[in-house]
Amino acid sequence: MPKHAANEPFDAASDSASNAGARRAADAKASDERIGLTEAFAPVDVADDAAFREARAAGDEHIGLTEAFAPVGEGAHAGGFSYRGDTEDDYPDALESLEPPARPPLLAADDVFGRDAGREQAAGRHGKEDVPAYQHKSRRMRRILIGVIIVLLVLLVAAAVATVLLVRTASDTAVQMAAQGSSSAASLQEGVEDASSGTEKLVTAPDLASLLGMGQDDALAAVGGGATVTSTREVNEEGNPIKQSLTVALADEPADSRSGTPTVYLGLGEDGKVVQAGYSAPTASLGYGSLSFADAVGNDHVVEKTLQEAGIPVEMGAAVLPEDKAEYSTYDSTGKKLVRENCSFEGKVTIDGAERTWSATLSYDYTTANASNNLADTIRLIYVYVNA
Repeated sequence: MPKHAANEPFDAASDSASNAGARRAADAKASDERIGLTEAFAPVDVADDAAFREARAAGDEHIGLTEAFAPVGEGAHAGGFSYRGDTEDDYPDALESLEPPARPPLLAADDVFGRDAGREQAAGRHGKEDVPAYQHKSRRMRRILIGVIIVLLVLLVAAAVATVLLVRTASDTAVQMAAQGSSSAASLQEGVEDASSGTEKLVTAPDLASLLGMGQDDALAAVGGGATVTSTREVNEEGNPIKQSLTVALADEPADSRSGTPTVYLGLGEDGKVVQAGYSAPTASLGYGSLSFADAVGNDHVVEKTLQEAGIPVEMGAAVLPEDKAEYSTYDSTGKKLVRENCSFEGKVTIDGAERTWSATLSYDYTTANASNNLADTIRLIYVYVNA
């Protein structure tokens, strides 16, 4: 600090100005060729700064902020201040500096939405409005709901298609079954008609009326057909003219698998002469098919035709069923399933001037048919007799 002479008055303003000038000179020598950012904003000395003098001469007492940051050689610090600033990429603007840093997504879905958010943020940096976080969540939920709705629609369509296919399949199956049932029923009906009208006649009933009065041997010879006595039974019934009963199998006649062979029955009196002659055979072997019991009696007259074939001249309509079916029908314990139909008929007829009595029995046994559920397994037999 300069010393002042005694008795001289001390000028504070002059001393301060001189001291400031000395400090600036010392600092200028020690400083680098560039001025720091802090010094750029330091007050500019009015006396020494040429730029200030030029500005004052031009009419401005102060240097502007634009000139303070002007390129070297143009502004107030031409010769001392050199700014080699960074680019915009190195120093983003203030709004961008507040944005959160990019981080890797935690989930795959977050990655997708993160990329969308990144693009939206990037769009915001270029002037577009940034999308708030709640809108991101709303869009995400909307996309999820749209996906769920699409899946449900696909499932509903698939269910509808499956239902239509099932209905069509069931309908086609029902139609096929109905067609097959109709075909089977038609075939069965055709079989019944053929059996009733065109079944081959395999056996013929012997002339029973001619056997009356013959001895056993003569009667067997007259029957023919390989007649063989299979059983003999003694009869001791008071008032019964038959004393001995013979069962004769016609071994040479065609046999039925369910009913066996046709059979002749001979009843001998006390003198060994035939006083009763009978015959049994399956109705199918006689040429009658799978007729119902009522049709066999009332429509086809199986009883009358068999008697006539056996030499017993009865009139058509001589055999009549009772009006009450229960009189010739037998049911099982439930009372619903028919087990047997059996009915006997009798009458008188004149043969060679002599009056004879006749009897007949038609029998349908459904036991086997019920077990096999096949009506063809019904055993149908007819018995005819003539008495002296």
